[in-house]
Amino acid sequence: MLTALYIMLGLALVLGVLLGISALLFKVEGDPLVARIDAILPQTQCGQCGYPGCKPYATAIAKGEADINQCPPGGDAGARALADLMGVEYKPLNAEHGTPKPKSVAFIDENTCIGCTLCIQACPVDAILGAAKHMHTIIASECTGCELCLAPCPVDCITMQPIAETPDNWKWKYPVIPIKAMPASGSTAPL
Repeated sequence: MLTALYIMLGLALVLGVLLGISALLFKVEGDPLVARIDAILPQTQCGQCGYPGCKPYATAIAKGEADINQCPPGGDAGARALADLMGVEYKPLNAEHGTPKPKSVAFIDENTCIGCTLCIQACPVDAILGAAKHMHTIIASECTGCELCLAPCPVDCITMQPIAETPDNWKWKYPVIPIKAMPASGSTAPL
């Protein structure tokens, strides 16, 4: 009788240690729902949704503090994808936060730039290259088109230029309609 108790105690101890080690090895960093929401968002870090970036907005959606239709760069397609993920009804984009625009990148007129560095300080993704009192330029591959560099520029030398559509950045603009199998109506005639 005592032997069985010791065996059970030993087994419980070994399983407890294994569970503790497993919890440390396979620990999930953060909320996986937040990561899935963040993956749908366009990663412009523009703040048009009322949050400082896409990750804080995703966290607010996951907590139920923000609505799914506050992201103008994501457009209606982003709102639909978020509605599908969250299992809520689709809502059209809230015009209070802005309207969807074509994907653009910033362009600095180098003849007008005075090198004030205000645009560098405003850029959330470090896509502007330059130094104080020297001309600045945009790293187009890094620019997300958030337009946060436009307002602080004292000489208005920054403009937004739409990105031309190429085979590399082309996306299907129309909703994909799922095909559903319809039950046969009893006829045996081939289609």
